[in-house]
Amino acid sequence: MIYFDHSATSPIYPESLNTYIQTSQRMIGNPSSLHDLGNQAHRLLQRAREQVADYLSVTSKEIFFTSGGTEGNNWIIKGTALAKKNFGNHVILSSIEHPSVTESAKQLTELGFELSYAPVDERGFVDVVRLEQLIRKETILVSIMAINNEIGAIQPIKEISRVLENYPTIHFHVDAVQGVGHVDTNIWLTPRVDFATFSAHKFHGPRGVGFIFWRYGRKLAPLLTGGGQENNARSSTENLAGIVAMARSLRLTLEKKAQAPNHVAQLKSELLTALGKYEKVTRFSQEENFAPHIICFGLKGIRGEVLVHAFEEKSIYISTTSACSSKKQQVKGTLNAMQVPNELATTAVRVSLDQSNTMVEVEQFLIVFNQLYQKLSKIN
Repeated sequence: MIYFDHSATSPIYPESLNTYIQTSQRMIGNPSSLHDLGNQAHRLLQRAREQVADYLSVTSKEIFFTSGGTEGNNWIIKGTALAKKNFGNHVILSSIEHPSVTESAKQLTELGFELSYAPVDERGFVDVVRLEQLIRKETILVSIMAINNEIGAIQPIKEISRVLENYPTIHFHVDAVQGVGHVDTNIWLTPRVDFATFSAHKFHGPRGVGFIFWRYGRKLAPLLTGGGQENNARSSTENLAGIVAMARSLRLTLEKKAQAPNHVAQLKSELLTALGKYEKVTRFSQEENFAPHIICFGLKGIRGEVLVHAFEEKSIYISTTSACSSKKQQVKGTLNAMQVPNELATTAVRVSLDQSNTMVEVEQFLIVFNQLYQKLSKIN
């Protein structure tokens, strides 16, 4: 089996799974309990928080645990709206955000909030000039993803940060779910970024756990109220085993990246170069200013899901782009925002790599692709 779908989810490290099991078995106390078992659990929780904070070079009081990327995005967007509703009702997103961002923001319109969408250029990068033109006195939040999950374009977070230096009251949120272990932190965690979202299963951690960065001093209303966990910001008994396993996965991911910093980029370069030799292949992803682990391409005349299932028959697992709708035969995600014609956008598939992948797997993928290209080209 060749697994090239890490941007959807990555398999948990065996070491992290072992940590999860051991923590579940040994730490039976609730971190909120006053007895010694509760105190042990609380200390372990705080140690995991410090480990995560060290990765981001922030303080532990700026890390809050969640159930994953979707909750984190919902919390930051809706929590900002609740906290700043007396100061404004306008939110700016890019036109290529993940549904957990766009759908959360759309819900706010039912409460009287207004949305604006910053466009992207033909390569998939947010137009910073157009974004600034959308800012008005009622604007309370700008939310831009760090790395596009469909084509891998690294968004101009530094440039947007410079623009927002002139608007200090506006919250700046970055969905950084696709960034861990692939792109250096300083690209998307600038001093102007107020909030960032992370999900453990994107870096070989367990599913159902994640965290947000919440810059100290910024206001954010809780979405989950009750027992007062996470410093009264996110009530719900903490998923201690998941959090500890996530912290270990984070450390292991960074260690593996440091041991072979260019490995994934070399795999991507090999794939892009080889795919570029085929007349009917369109490469939507590039190398410069793109993340090293994501490749989006299409085979003209062949719908993405057809190619995905053809690879699956050879035990190679890739995906279509996340916004492709087979029923409507329309693409409403990144490629649509890039003004890619629909008949071309519906051919798109995504290969997403990881440190665990090898050049041998890339070579096998290309052998199978060549076979499929010849077969499908004849059919087409």
